This record gives sequence, C-alpha cells and structure tokens, in this order.
Amino acid sequence: MSEQPVSGGSAANADIAAMSYEQAREALVAVVTALETGGASLEESLALWERGEALAARCEAWLEGARQRLEAARPAQEQPGS
Repeated sequence: MSEQPVSGGSAANADIAAMSYEQAREALVAVVTALETGGASLEESLALWERGEALAARCEAWLEGARQRLEAARPAQEQPGS
C-alpha cells in the first residue's frame, strides 16, 4: 500500500501514517468510545476529534489501496468496459 498523507498534521498524530488498517480501525474505535463516554475537556475532545479524523482518513486510504489492488488483479475480460 502506498503511504497516504493523513489529515490533522499534529505531532500527536504522526504515528498514524505507519499504522496498518487494523491498527487504525482499532484506534478509531477507541477514540469514538472516549468521545461518546464524555468527561473530556473541550480541548481534549477537539484533540480526540482531530485524531479520529486522521484515523478515518488512514482507514479510507487503506481501503482504497486494497480496492485498487483487487481491480488490478482481476483479469482484463472481467473488468467493466472490456
């Protein structure tokens, strides 16, 4: 998979670019749970939201890369428009 830039260029989110799909998805679930639980300050909630956005972008990049690999692996006769 090609490395995709992630949104939320904060240093706290620098680790996201190296995450696998599964790691990013698991971290995103943890962020959503933390936000839904409440109790965080406004600043902490904003930081969690920014991290969640970056994690979601990483997951989307992995899924898009997987889709492209699957399309490339399909025989030409099965591809639409052939």
